[in-house]
Amino acid sequence: MKQFEGLSPYCSASQYGEPQRDDRFGRLFKDIPPNYTHPDILIEIGRVGGNMEDPDDKGRTMSVPVGMVFFGQFVDHDITLDASTTFDSVVDNPGEIANLRTPTLDLDCIYGLGPEAQPYLFNQDRDPGPPSRPGPFAGVKLLTGADNPGQAGIPESDLLRSPNGRAIIGDPRNDENRIISQIQLAIIRFHNHVAQTLHDEEGLSGHDLYEAAREETTWHYQWAVVNDFLTDMCGEPVVEKILGCGRQVYCGKVPFIPVEFSVAAYRFGHSMIPMKLQVQMNGDPLELFGDELGQGFDPLNNPAAIVDWHELLFTPENRQVERAQKLDTKLAKDLLDLPFIDPAAPAKEKSLATRNLLRGNTFLLPAGEKIAKAIGESDANIKKVVDKANDVNGDLGAEGIPLWLYILAEAEVIGRARKNENAKKGEGLGPVGATIVAEVIIGLLELDDHSYLGANRNWSPREEWNTLGKLLTVAQP
Repeated sequence: MKQFEGLSPYCSASQYGEPQRDDRFGRLFKDIPPNYTHPDILIEIGRVGGNMEDPDDKGRTMSVPVGMVFFGQFVDHDITLDASTTFDSVVDNPGEIANLRTPTLDLDCIYGLGPEAQPYLFNQDRDPGPPSRPGPFAGVKLLTGADNPGQAGIPESDLLRSPNGRAIIGDPRNDENRIISQIQLAIIRFHNHVAQTLHDEEGLSGHDLYEAAREETTWHYQWAVVNDFLTDMCGEPVVEKILGCGRQVYCGKVPFIPVEFSVAAYRFGHSMIPMKLQVQMNGDPLELFGDELGQGFDPLNNPAAIVDWHELLFTPENRQVERAQKLDTKLAKDLLDLPFIDPAAPAKEKSLATRNLLRGNTFLLPAGEKIAKAIGESDANIKKVVDKANDVNGDLGAEGIPLWLYILAEAEVIGRARKNENAKKGEGLGPVGATIVAEVIIGLLELDDHSYLGANRNWSPREEWNTLGKLLTVAQP
């Protein structure tokens, strides 16, 4: 006999019958009841010295370059921003929560509102007169610190900055640490390289050149998201199945960000972040939250913090690339006691793990094992994951594993799918995490008629720009 689960708490007009708005959040699993875990348990799980702390170096993945984890943060900033919710609230209808970023991979964090609405992001050079006329790259190439030699610090290797040191970019979050600001800079340089290439090859200039360069840049970026990032994190078989057989859980007519994705599944990267990074050939490892890499929203002053992307991503130079940490239920100690949070703040605010878990309660997320059952996972696999999660905290019980924790445990005991081989533990997401992450990102592209998957599924990238490593290094000095 079917167990009575209770009436759905999501019975509202915006969840049934009305079209989803692309500037709001939504849900994937509307028919699964929400999970609840006592906050004291979540605080215990995420505390310093608790079972989620990695006291030693748990080891690196074999196949995921560490730069891919930070690229995932950049992608997050491109598609989602919730500036209105807190831990001390309940979000029963995410359709009422505004997403302040466009939920498409359109690089609005790079281009802002474009050269007409935000001309200060773009080159405004003019050909010598008389009469003086706009040059071919006016309103086309994006500005960097190299275009502002009087700027403080090391402008030739930095973003364009105002006199108070703040970066002049489409999304200020992309200056919150040195790694993410250097990704922003690398993609700006890539756009400018594409614009120069199209001008030289096709003679384009002005508005026509801007539109062509933006599309070319964006489509190559989207290609890298699908064919590098998703295959690394979710597994090539998962990506190929979605592209070839269609999506099963991410449905709708317009692109939107589900809370199962933004609040839980896409936060998997927190487990993969190392606390030290070597960002230059033969350079010393630098603390992620140290003076060189951790100081955001300020000019680049230390040459040791200039990121050489050949060190953090696979590129044609074939260097010894630093790998990401294994994906499992462990986080570095600094992430459980965030150094940039006020020391007087409550413990729950200083632990990234606890913050993630509490947000699961806030957004009424279903339990991980119930989602696993809904997507067809076997009872044997679900038991493995539940047992692993209960190793972290036995008070969770036989049911009710918070979705974020379930996804980490699943990566640890099942792992990322591989072609013609068994899944590889700790290398990437397991079935639930991979399904949510890959279906949402591919769905965002398929539902966007300006993306390569929405506009031209026969498009393929230029060979010299066809990987993330090539894209971020082709214009690197």
